[in-house]
Amino acid sequence: MHQTLWGSQSKRAYKVGPFSEENSTILQLNHCIKPNMSLFFICIPKPYLCLYCSNMSLFLFMLLVSILNPVVSHKSCDFPAVFNLGDSNSDTGGYASAFTPPTSPYGDTYFHMPARRFSDGRLTIDFIAEAFGLPFINAYLDSVGTNFSHGINFATAASTIRLPISVIPNGGFSPFYLGFQYSQFEQFKVRSQMIRKQGGLLASLMPKEEYFSKALYTFDIGQNDLGEGFFSNLTVQEVNASIPDIINKFSANIKNIYNLGARFFWVHNTGPIGCLPYVLVAFASAEKDPSGCLKPYNEVAQYFNLKLQESIAQLRNEFPSAAFTYVDIYSVKYSLFAEPQKHGFELPLVTCCGYGGEYNYSAAVLCGGTITVNGTEIFVGSCDNPSVRVVWDGIHFTEAANKFIFDQISTGSFSDPAVPLKQACQS
Repeated sequence: MHQTLWGSQSKRAYKVGPFSEENSTILQLNHCIKPNMSLFFICIPKPYLCLYCSNMSLFLFMLLVSILNPVVSHKSCDFPAVFNLGDSNSDTGGYASAFTPPTSPYGDTYFHMPARRFSDGRLTIDFIAEAFGLPFINAYLDSVGTNFSHGINFATAASTIRLPISVIPNGGFSPFYLGFQYSQFEQFKVRSQMIRKQGGLLASLMPKEEYFSKALYTFDIGQNDLGEGFFSNLTVQEVNASIPDIINKFSANIKNIYNLGARFFWVHNTGPIGCLPYVLVAFASAEKDPSGCLKPYNEVAQYFNLKLQESIAQLRNEFPSAAFTYVDIYSVKYSLFAEPQKHGFELPLVTCCGYGGEYNYSAAVLCGGTITVNGTEIFVGSCDNPSVRVVWDGIHFTEAANKFIFDQISTGSFSDPAVPLKQACQS
């Protein structure tokens, strides 16, 4: 709802222009307009604010505010598409298309059916698409009834940045590592435009050529590179030593994608892996912090994030025509484990959909499976109220946690530079 507000001499406040209840700023001016007084006029673009100032000093002050506050002065970006690369934290169907799709109760909270996601509902990438008024982005590997006109998702669960040591079915990691996802993107860009030129119904399912330079490119990957090291019996020090090479591989893929026309990059760092039940159970003897998370494993994640942030800064210097936003997902996720009650959550370390032990998690009995107890087969289902739980299946987050994470990172408070999601074209 928009309306126009006019100045009130009794309050000595003057404001002219569209007013939004969501984005309003009312400034109290300490000067009244008097007859025959010179007036100075200034407009601040966002939120749109026009002021009549009664003296030069006030005018200069307001002009300085508009220049120094980039969040206020920047306009929202109109991204026509989102292209995502990553792992299970943002996989909307890649793993399900290539291997075995997750079954109920996955997806039940929002979709009321399995939705090819590793959560009870939406992921952070879904909320990002919704924020721009776009449909959920479909997986590149999903070949049935798929619309790619407003973006595409190359992420698959169990993906790594580097080529993994062993892949499914012989190992536990996806063959679709980041370099493979880049190759898929490269092919998609060429083939999608060939289809558009042919016309017809299929053409409408492909993104327009100009979308590739105007889209937001999102990245959420790296957790499995650390996990591969931990579960290969490498020491914490050895995993730390591998991080510079992992980051170099990440940076190389970013450069390749830039060379294909990408200009707007939104990069999530990795979360507190030492707070997740699948790590807590496997390495139970490790030192715990006050939140109950494994301190050494989180320190590795923090070192990864430090090197990632440095890499993004280097990319920003190397490609000044692009906008790179580094997003501190780690801090937001860790707050859910450190202060769950403050954010409306409970039992943050306990799996919602799992079975057994202190963390309600066992790698032998996963969410949606069955276990026989005293001769009775038991279905491993959801907890009673996923909306107040943080961890869904011992590895991934609930929809409620994903929504909380999105709400925090979309403001720009956890970004470098500190720009909101909707202004990520200007970072």
